[in-house]
Amino acid sequence: MKLCIPTSDDLGLKSAISGHFGGAPFFLIVDTETGSLQSVKNQNEHHSHGMCQPLKSLAGHEIDAVVCAGIGAGALNKLNASGIKILKATGKTVEQLVAAFKNNSLPEFSAITVCTTHDCH
Repeated sequence: MKLCIPTSDDLGLKSAISGHFGGAPFFLIVDTETGSLQSVKNQNEHHSHGMCQPLKSLAGHEIDAVVCAGIGAGALNKLNASGIKILKATGKTVEQLVAAFKNNSLPEFSAITVCTTHDCH
């Protein structure tokens, strides 16, 4: 499975998790089957609330799920409409999240658990 994890830096598995999906400087795509990593710069990092366009930055990248600490309803709906699951980050680094994913211990985001402002995380 290919996970997309928003990060604050570009340090591979040691990357710190960004607090909010749309405002992350980078997205790290992790293939949990092969262990391969691909870093993608977020071209839409600075945006007004509700104007997040995650699929633009991720266009051309095949992902199955996003694992993040916070996400707005608009981004959640856009990703879900594309068949992408949204899972709640429970660790501080990509390495911790991948381990949690492999243990099936990441809860799924729902409409009632999303951020309503950029200050929610």
